[in-house]
Amino acid sequence: MKLKANLLDDKAIKRTLIRISHEIIEKNKGTDNLVLIGIKRRGYPLAQRIANNIENFEGVKVPVGAVDITLYRDDITEIIGEPMLNNENLGVDVVGKKVVLVDDVLYTGRTVRAAIDAIMDVGRPQQIQLAVLIDRGHKELPIRADYVGKNIPTSKSEIVAVEIEEIDKVEAVKIYEGK
Repeated sequence: MKLKANLLDDKAIKRTLIRISHEIIEKNKGTDNLVLIGIKRRGYPLAQRIANNIENFEGVKVPVGAVDITLYRDDITEIIGEPMLNNENLGVDVVGKKVVLVDDVLYTGRTVRAAIDAIMDVGRPQQIQLAVLIDRGHKELPIRADYVGKNIPTSKSEIVAVEIEEIDKVEAVKIYEGK
């Protein structure tokens, strides 16, 4: 893979997550009844960072959970039949809550749909909102993010790579030329 561009560095990622945190507080008129759920892998640490930002701004600790949708993916369903939820306990109660689902990259929308299915299997929230660091286009489902760090028009052959300290020991968003 050939590096095409560095989109965000560590400071830009931090600023973006701070902005998203403020937007979540504003749209929800505070933090009442709010929970964050990160889509594993990189969405979860991003959700934790947003929760930390909200706590710094509002003095309120917002619960953070995680959803592992590996077994909800369409391609796996074809291989093993009906998917099973990998972690029945999301780590937070979602019933009647305003859930902000957090992911690193929004692409086709299939990962988000699978995460929503997993959440709904556990309980019925009041509403589900979506926060993403990068929206790269190419939706295949009618899913849009409520909070977007950066819109990056891409070709389908390009690869958007989000690297975060907690997993990759580096902080960056890069775009690579694909096939």
